[in-house]
Amino acid sequence: MAEGGDGARSATVTHASTGSRVLAIVWIVIAVLLLVDLVLRGTDRTAWIAGSVLLVTIAGVHLAWLRPRVVSTPRGIRMVNPVREIFVPWSAVVWVDVVDVLRVHTAEGVYRSWPLRETKRSKVRENLRRESGYLDPGDDGDPTTMRPVELVARELRQDAERYKARPLSGPIKEIDEEGPAALGAEDRPQTMVPLEVIVIGVAAVVQFLAVLLLT
Repeated sequence: MAEGGDGARSATVTHASTGSRVLAIVWIVIAVLLLVDLVLRGTDRTAWIAGSVLLVTIAGVHLAWLRPRVVSTPRGIRMVNPVREIFVPWSAVVWVDVVDVLRVHTAEGVYRSWPLRETKRSKVRENLRRESGYLDPGDDGDPTTMRPVELVARELRQDAERYKARPLSGPIKEIDEEGPAALGAEDRPQTMVPLEVIVIGVAAVVQFLAVLLLT
């Protein structure tokens, strides 16, 4: 679920849903093969529309399954969701936990991660009861008994403690691993819709409408 950086970025760790990414890659491969088949055999309006729909699904799968991730960087947590991207500086992190999804708590509010989810329904119910006060709060406990998303939350809590102890000062000027939402961030979370999402979304809609109008 996690992968580390290298060299100067060795402190950067990416957390993502392996299952979702595998399914996304499988579907994109299938869609590309279907597109090739349509190009080779289809020449009517139905083939054009089918090809256009396949392109739309590829764009959707990329945004919903392949792109989302949570990145722990030396300056904060980068949360990449299908449409929005959120950057939470370590100084703003109050707590990280899991209910149905991984959540980052700040004084500004609670930010939810799309890709990192608790897939076991009984565990979600247990988390909801705990949040409602019906169960005693848990602690970090034994890592060997923790669920995968709980391990990520635990790691992010530890990162927050470590980086708060020796914070980096000044606004963020580089967005390589921190992401575009981090630009200029100091001690407050920042949210934005990245240009990548806008370009992919607009391109998918425009090509679909063009096919409908021109065929």
